[in-house]
Amino acid sequence: MVMAERMNARVHLLISGEVQGVFFRASTRKFASDLGVTGWIRNLSSGMVEVVAEGRKPLLDRLIEYCKQGPQGAKVDEMEIDWEKFKGDLQGFAVKS
Repeated sequence: MVMAERMNARVHLLISGEVQGVFFRASTRKFASDLGVTGWIRNLSSGMVEVVAEGRKPLLDRLIEYCKQGPQGAKVDEMEIDWEKFKGDLQGFAVKS
């Protein structure tokens, strides 16, 4: 295993498409919690969904792959992925309003 794969990272996602009203937040929260990553997800007034998550990079990569599809009924058109410096300030994985 490469050293970078064991390191913690932080990712910020902006997801657009048919991503509101399809249980995107609840299913992503469960998936992220099952992975053991921390962070939050929320709907934006623009119709997009925003995610901030921290954890080991391979786990965040799995979360990103999940968010590219979302739950049944979702249709992801675009996803902006921004890697950020790990802060360690998140606990659990929450749905924000």
